[in-house]
Amino acid sequence: MTTDDLPTKEITGYTDQWSFQPGDTVPFRINCVPDEYEAEIVRVYCGDLNPEGPGVKEEVIDAPVNDTYDGRVQQIHAGSYAKIPDDPHLNPEDGLTLQAMVQPTLPERGTQAILSKFSDGAGYGLYVGEDGDLCLRLAGSDGDVEEVATGLSFEGGKRQGATWYFVGATFDSESGEVMLYQEPHHESQRKLLHPLDEYEAVVEETVSIDGIAANESPFMIGGEPMELDDGTFVAESCFNGKIERPRVFSELLDLADMRSAITGTAPADVASSLAGAWDFSEEISSNGIPEYTDVSDASPHENHGELINTPARGMTGYNWSEDEYNFTNAPEEYGAIHFHHDDLTDADWELDFEYTLPDGLESGVYAARLRTDDDEFYIPFFVRPASPEDTAPIAFLAPTASYLAYTNDHLTTDGVITEPLSAQVSVMREEDIFLSEHREYGLSLYDSHADGSGIMYSSRKRPVMNMVPKYKHWLSSVPSTLWQFNADLHIVDWLEEMGYEYDVVTDEDLYEEGSDLLEPYNVVLTGSHPEYYSSEMWDGVEAYQRQGGRFMYMGANGFYWSIAFHPQDSQIIEVRRGITGSGAWFNNPGEMRHSFTGEMGGIWRDRNKPPQKIAGVGWIAEGFDKSSYYMRKPDSYEPETEFIFEGIEDEQLGDFGLIGHGAAGLELDIYNEDLGTPENTYLLASSEDHTPNYLRVVEEIFFNLPYYGGPDDPEARGDIVYYKLPNDGAVFSTSSIGFHGSLSHNDYDNNISQMIENVLDEFVKDEPLP
Repeated sequence: MTTDDLPTKEITGYTDQWSFQPGDTVPFRINCVPDEYEAEIVRVYCGDLNPEGPGVKEEVIDAPVNDTYDGRVQQIHAGSYAKIPDDPHLNPEDGLTLQAMVQPTLPERGTQAILSKFSDGAGYGLYVGEDGDLCLRLAGSDGDVEEVATGLSFEGGKRQGATWYFVGATFDSESGEVMLYQEPHHESQRKLLHPLDEYEAVVEETVSIDGIAANESPFMIGGEPMELDDGTFVAESCFNGKIERPRVFSELLDLADMRSAITGTAPADVASSLAGAWDFSEEISSNGIPEYTDVSDASPHENHGELINTPARGMTGYNWSEDEYNFTNAPEEYGAIHFHHDDLTDADWELDFEYTLPDGLESGVYAARLRTDDDEFYIPFFVRPASPEDTAPIAFLAPTASYLAYTNDHLTTDGVITEPLSAQVSVMREEDIFLSEHREYGLSLYDSHADGSGIMYSSRKRPVMNMVPKYKHWLSSVPSTLWQFNADLHIVDWLEEMGYEYDVVTDEDLYEEGSDLLEPYNVVLTGSHPEYYSSEMWDGVEAYQRQGGRFMYMGANGFYWSIAFHPQDSQIIEVRRGITGSGAWFNNPGEMRHSFTGEMGGIWRDRNKPPQKIAGVGWIAEGFDKSSYYMRKPDSYEPETEFIFEGIEDEQLGDFGLIGHGAAGLELDIYNEDLGTPENTYLLASSEDHTPNYLRVVEEIFFNLPYYGGPDDPEARGDIVYYKLPNDGAVFSTSSIGFHGSLSHNDYDNNISQMIENVLDEFVKDEPLP
């Protein structure tokens, strides 16, 4: 297959956030290769293409933006960097000194800018060169460009504790003399593994240029300025690795003065030539990083800048003592930023059209449906009620933080565990191959950067290829396996078909408003996989339950990973994967706290908040080859639980469905009083007869034993539970991600559908529960 044969997308787009209210204006930013496209606003009820299921259900909304639009191509410029506005002091005339501490993680990738003001044949820059060594690039006033390199490759490292380097370059405009310094930091974490002298280089060379050509480009840390047609600047040749304490002087410094400037303030005799000194630890406080996008200049010129595409902060620096693991306690040891050429949190596309939501628009799931002659793309968004006075009695809480975690994942093409988990060959969709070929669309929290470090940030501000109607996720070989967005539309479809009055709200709403968002509702239903939760979300649900709210947990593996929202932009989330949990990667020691808030990352269980405390059950096992059924337990016949099984005579529940032919599958949760399941919990039903592919999750394994598999492990099961709370609140949990696939069986007339109807009918009442 040639590149010409690969699938492509003629049209993609995004809107800036998930949640809106009537009266809000929804912006749409579109990339379209053909000359024109059609756009329509649709309300979406079901997005499943499976012919055995309800089918795709959507309704065109009469909207003034339903029209034909001119197409245009919009580019994504991935890569993170710091951008400092042009300043005369950053255009030195008589001499130049550049220096920083760096930890390259992918030097073999080729040219990568460490510090650069080189643009359009003018300026200067310090780089990782084409051969992986340190390189200085200078553009003379006569138009000539000269480069000087050490000829010694950096020792890169994807491993924990890669080598730090002091790098420096000086240029004397009178003599043309250039000095380059590439010195391993001998106190770095790897000092005991091997001698570092072989990676040290000092180069002295004379160049023919007699001055540096000035330009009006910004100065960049971690990238080289590139001017676009509209006169704005983005970065190219982005750096991979950590940078700390970058400094620029407008004169030649000797090595002793350079070292002094790195470790502290510049010596008095050269301080007047300091053009920029950026201390990345300055934004760290006991409250995390309140102005996360800023970088502060300690020089008199106040050349402050902004960070683009959210490089990683809260990262150990070259001087990390290995004694402090909380960056807010020792910010001076966390002065590094980890940049990547494949970071992306804002595609920054121009606006194409916008839709003002009319008064009276019903709460629900909507999308802009875009079509060309040969392609189609959806941009989903959610409409919540205009005010608490306009709410329905039922809220569906869309797990949009979890959507962000999986946004544009590469599990089908890159995931080494994907096929072993499903015990089948993965089926690739057009979107999967497109994403593999177009890494500029950004990565998911299940992917790794090209340098091997895990993706810690995910954003809504880019085209989302896999959280859209009609998309079938990475487990496509399992019969109609749906994941996240389309799985949750099965629940929305059921609510609609059963005639319930309901609203849709999102995780971002819960993060921003807490229990006040949920308080008007008699009952709240989760999605099928509310896996990623922030402190604010957790506290909001817990407070709602404590105040008498009734909560239906309609999935599994929920309330699992601790996340943080960007302090200035709730459309960006962060995850730090800690010391345990079933994760695609793990953070290095010292880097397990969220840079956005300073909170400990990892799974909620390690923060003494197991899911059992909020849902009565917690994740125990996963398997993706075949789903199974539940069998009723004695508690299901107690007087207090009779209402749940009214009209159900079957002992066996859910031996049918669109997801692996059963209601209990994919990922399963279990009752566990030791982890917080309330003592008054009723164990209503448990799944059984799972295949050997259903394995216990890693945090539940203290020693590897041969019977940790489906039919041999009695705890590899899902438990349906119910319990009451003070103030007449209650929790009902289904404990299976595949549960939603059984709701529509037999035209919604089945024991799974009946059970959920019974619970919801009782929960939605104003009267006390049995």
